[in-house]
Amino acid sequence: MALTARQKQVLDFIADFIEEKGYSPSYEEMARGLSLASLATVHKHVTALEERGYLKRAYNQSRSLDVNRDYLEQRRLRGARAHEPLELPLLGRIAAGAPVEAVAGDAKLNFSDFVGHESTFALEVRGDSMIDDHICSGDFVLVEKTDQVRDGDIVVALVDGMETTLKRFYRESAETVRLQPANSAMPPIIVPAAALRIQGRVLAVLRRYK
Repeated sequence: MALTARQKQVLDFIADFIEEKGYSPSYEEMARGLSLASLATVHKHVTALEERGYLKRAYNQSRSLDVNRDYLEQRRLRGARAHEPLELPLLGRIAAGAPVEAVAGDAKLNFSDFVGHESTFALEVRGDSMIDDHICSGDFVLVEKTDQVRDGDIVVALVDGMETTLKRFYRESAETVRLQPANSAMPPIIVPAAALRIQGRVLAVLRRYK
């Protein structure tokens, strides 16, 4: 049976505590460390984890909790994967026009440049306002959360606190901003700078073909 988010938090707290201290935490330490309301709440979570086989405890002994070895191994593997570089072999360049000589290389394309920061998030694109920039409906954009952008940047803009849009950003004046679509059939959006909030700048576009 899957753990609830709170049960996993309790189990990870116990595992971290044992790893750091060499012994298991008391119920009081768990209550403080996890901001749980009472020792009865701690007891409830520990009992549920024991019933599911994630914890083992010796009765009539303090600090006697042991975390299931399989779970500890899963934690170790998750931690190892989290530190693996997000990269793929960059084997060269391929022509989309006339054929060119294929030359293999040993470079790497490191995706941590795009997704290795907490400030990066993804959005799915809906609509065709950016098709001339090759951003199509159904694509995903990777966005850096920032409000510091330059003219020409593709931004995620919140207008009047209600509507979010993906457009190129241009300052028309100190008081006015132009949000420019990349679609010749659509007019630009002119808004007062005070009515606009920049939520991020596009870093990359991803497209899924299957």
